Amino acid sequence: MMKNRKIKWGIIGLGNIASQFASDLLLLEDAELTAVASRDFSKGQQFAEKFSALKVYDSYDLIFEDQDVEIIYIATPHNSHSELSIKALENGKHVLCEKPMALSYQDAVRMVEASKKCNRFFMEAFWTRFIPSIQDVLQKVNNGIIGNVNYINADFAFYGSETENKRLFDKEVGGGALFDIGVYPLFLSYVLLGNPKEVLAKAVMHKNQVDLQTSIILQYEKAQSVLHASIVSDSDMKASLNGTEGRIELNSPWFIADGYSLYENGKEAVFSLPALGKGYVHEAIECHNCILNNQIESELWSHQNSLDLSKIVEEIKTQIGLSFT
Repeated sequence: MMKNRKIKWGIIGLGNIASQFASDLLLLEDAELTAVASRDFSKGQQFAEKFSALKVYDSYDLIFEDQDVEIIYIATPHNSHSELSIKALENGKHVLCEKPMALSYQDAVRMVEASKKCNRFFMEAFWTRFIPSIQDVLQKVNNGIIGNVNYINADFAFYGSETENKRLFDKEVGGGALFDIGVYPLFLSYVLLGNPKEVLAKAVMHKNQVDLQTSIILQYEKAQSVLHASIVSDSDMKASLNGTEGRIELNSPWFIADGYSLYENGKEAVFSLPALGKGYVHEAIECHNCILNNQIESELWSHQNSLDLSKIVEEIKTQIGLSFT
């Protein structure tokens, strides 16, 4: 397969995140936005014009059937991720699906099975995994620069208005703090420490039965992570990784950190590693590399990684009494 050809993208779910992703695709010479789909055709036309998409569809089925489209970025509400991903895979498309990949572990398993059965690339869009600062921090931690990591503290919190951010409070589309943003601090703990031995979680619930804020302790053999997600209050959104020989503090907001500080032996070293564009470029590049190398999953954020994280989230969901059925 030619390594210098353009990868032809389709996008469905044309909201804010899709706009940011599409603007980053424009930075890649080997990416083409071939088609977009929205049930609101005028919205699709406006999106296509803004980001130079070649075709517009008012039906998701039509973009799945488009033979020119190779990979589809799914940025629809959470509750539709699993069914749309599976349908795209069954139509021969590669898929990059926004996080969380599914609202249940069972659905996450179905998505991975579909990727394998259809022999098509599938990845959950955990863009943070691919940004330069996280890549560099993971390498340093794995090389033992702060010794054994025994404590992680991370949160993701903001004040969400019910009138301006209705989907966050809507149970039908998978709203609430845990699934919308809680997956980020959970991801950070997972990529550094792996699967926990025990999960402890408590939440403050909304009258709509979604979690407004959730606090989590992940217990490991010799480490703990204290994590928090909230859609009703702000925080500094820094993250600290603490080890036996030093610590690392990721700049705020840590999930798109433009650098970090390393503290060891009483000294601070500052590292600047800004992401390209809005930060989505790096995951798109990973998709391209995997497709060109005939891989159905990324080695950096694999199917198993997504399933492991989904299983942790499922346990938290049970503990706080969150249900989408």
